[in-house]
Amino acid sequence: MSRSIATNTQVGLDELLEFVRPRHRMVLLTERSDGSTQASPVTGGVDDSGRIVIATYPERAKTRNLRQRPRAGVLVLSDEWNDAWVQVDGEAEVLDVPEALDGFVEYFRNISGEHPDWEEYRQAMLDQGKSLVRIERVLPRARPRSSGHRGAARLAAGFGSAASPTRGQPGIEPRRRVRPVSPPAEPHTGTRCCR
Repeated sequence: MSRSIATNTQVGLDELLEFVRPRHRMVLLTERSDGSTQASPVTGGVDDSGRIVIATYPERAKTRNLRQRPRAGVLVLSDEWNDAWVQVDGEAEVLDVPEALDGFVEYFRNISGEHPDWEEYRQAMLDQGKSLVRIERVLPRARPRSSGHRGAARLAAGFGSAASPTRGQPGIEPRRRVRPVSPPAEPHTGTRCCR
């Protein structure tokens, strides 16, 4: 069996957002009042301004946490468990209806396309009392995950010791897995920069 290692790939903000746009399953990371991390599986997307947007309710723990401490992290995974992922950190704001109605329309359009009845959709958001989280300032980063002989490969490449690998550099670094030298059985259909 061929070995593979985890690596980071530097990409620009546009490439990062292109990676995130088609992936709607995310884990939102917020900070509780005691300093511990609250991890919440969510559905999200990217709005027209390049912000990560997530629909929620005002009484949820994630919403309360963000109102008190507006820092958030979002882990975006690929459909394949061993494929690309990225963690995006930034400043978050929470909007409630009715202020959030236009944001909800944009959220829906960017994830699902056109709704058959926008008035009905807006009313449903009002009736449900929804909140919209927008992660305003995106500070992306990623770390490689452990996989197959990574320590030996890092040593051979001159990246520190296997016991304490070098962390990714600040900037925009979606993680990708390097494929074996032999051609894969099936072609990869994901984003090229983040494979």
